[in-house]
Amino acid sequence: MQVRDEVHDVSAEERGVIDQERPATEGIAGELQERFGPDILAWQETRDDMPTLWVAPDAFRDVLRHLKTGISQPYRTLYDLTAVDERSRQHRAGLPEADFTVVYTLRSYERNADLRLKVGLEGEYPMVPTITDIWPAANWYEREAWDMFGITFEGHPNLRRILMPPGWKGHPLRKEHPARATEMGPFQMTEEKKEAELELLQFEPEEWGLERRGLEGEFMFVNMGPQHPGTHGVLRVILQLDGEEILNAVPDIGFHHRGAEKMGERQTWHTYLPYTDRVDYLSGVVNNLAYLTTLERLAGIDVPDRARVIRVMLTELYRIANHLVWYGTFAQDVGQLSPVFYMFSDRERIFDIAEAITGGRMHPSWFRIGGVAADLPHGWEELVRDFLDSMPARLREYDKLVMDNAIFKGRTVGIGRYTLDEAMEWGATGPGLRACGLAWDLRKMRPYSGYDQFEFEIPTATNGDSYDRAVVRVEEMRQSLRIIRQCVEQMPPGPYKSLHPLATPPLKPRTMHDIETLIHHFLSVSWGPVIPAGESMVPTEASKGDNGYYLISDGSDQSYRTRIRTPSFAHMQMIPLMANGFQVADLIAILGSLDFVLSDVDR
Repeated sequence: MQVRDEVHDVSAEERGVIDQERPATEGIAGELQERFGPDILAWQETRDDMPTLWVAPDAFRDVLRHLKTGISQPYRTLYDLTAVDERSRQHRAGLPEADFTVVYTLRSYERNADLRLKVGLEGEYPMVPTITDIWPAANWYEREAWDMFGITFEGHPNLRRILMPPGWKGHPLRKEHPARATEMGPFQMTEEKKEAELELLQFEPEEWGLERRGLEGEFMFVNMGPQHPGTHGVLRVILQLDGEEILNAVPDIGFHHRGAEKMGERQTWHTYLPYTDRVDYLSGVVNNLAYLTTLERLAGIDVPDRARVIRVMLTELYRIANHLVWYGTFAQDVGQLSPVFYMFSDRERIFDIAEAITGGRMHPSWFRIGGVAADLPHGWEELVRDFLDSMPARLREYDKLVMDNAIFKGRTVGIGRYTLDEAMEWGATGPGLRACGLAWDLRKMRPYSGYDQFEFEIPTATNGDSYDRAVVRVEEMRQSLRIIRQCVEQMPPGPYKSLHPLATPPLKPRTMHDIETLIHHFLSVSWGPVIPAGESMVPTEASKGDNGYYLISDGSDQSYRTRIRTPSFAHMQMIPLMANGFQVADLIAILGSLDFVLSDVDR
């Protein structure tokens, strides 16, 4: 069955209302149409059922500001901002004319709803006004859209490269940009190029709106990183200091950028799965689930109950594995050397379980479209139960060792604090949001993969500081153990993979009966499924916060646009908010409390 997006233009006669017979026009879409009339060009029906509206370029700022401040239960969070190169897209019937589209995704926690606005732009290198004065979090997102697509955001305070090197030529997510290094010719680093690149890396405070001198003398500017052990990877933070006090911090990311989104548009749908493991490389199959949840919604594939429970069990095991790495290294960052060794030993036990079930450890790439790669092996239950029985006592021991430690508290309590309003303003999600007191977890609020069938609590704290972010993650491990135990005790029978034709090729015995079935089997195995034209994004609760893949299919075996909304990118932009006014040593504690990896930031 061919399923594709439907887009409905609004004619002059229909401007007072958008097709009242369609359910998508109810709620916020109807409110916007009533207020802005002809500025709402069209609404688009998508596979994720997220209200999606096309807005006139000269009116979209007014619409966005109204959504943030002019309505009850406002959309206070800019959840994502990205772009699409529309020039090669084939399935565009009914879409407003555009060479490029800027896509704004907003979130209202009061409504428990997201909203997608699109602005169509024409021209080879189009321009659109900035929204950094509406959401300061738009700063990095607009820089990324310019870096990747060449879209200029007029009025942006510092529109420059963010993921690519300063001297990079071209914009990688444009369709004409090569997807492989072999298409670009051999790389040569001449002495002239080396000098030019080094010159571009020089930090000029004035370009960032920073002053060199204060009332009592010159400020000091210090590079922390990109090889500092406290940055957990190749991250550079330029610090403006008055003595030991941080006056401002400028994160410099992109050292770890590998083009994960470009690879998503180069690979077929199923061969891209192993790449997702490497986005947040500490979370294993958690990345698989984020990608597949959106892809299966896009393709209309229902996952069998047994496969869903297996996925949840493995996902929660890897959530604990991720948190154990964070727990040990966070303690190490503030001076405790022993905990990381104990916690990595527990992580190895999780990897032993994963290896027995999947054959892989850190990057199993074991989930598949429509289910998992194989059924659970003999003896899996005993391995998991042994871990469940022993881990609670280990966590209690770590409470005494770390969380109750006076030095650990002294280094983290009150450090890097932000309020709930600031968390929403800057797009904080996951434990960083729940540490401010908001009991928000996508597994509860918008259940996916059968999470609504499990009993667990949403841990929260109140102060939003480095210590409270730790409190939430520690309790999350206990809740994950609850979920895993329910998976073991209630594992349903049945198939481990959907028999949907886009998920599973024809059964092998049938391929011997007719040539059409044999061809279908061959193409499904070698090229993978052809996903119907459409678009979808289903956010998931990953280890570090909200993770979502925004996927657009143009009716082929490859993604037309793969956008990865990672939690670490939004959190990294908050470093100046958390660090300003504190000491240099406090920044190490703040970074540790964020639980980020640079591959999740840079992609």
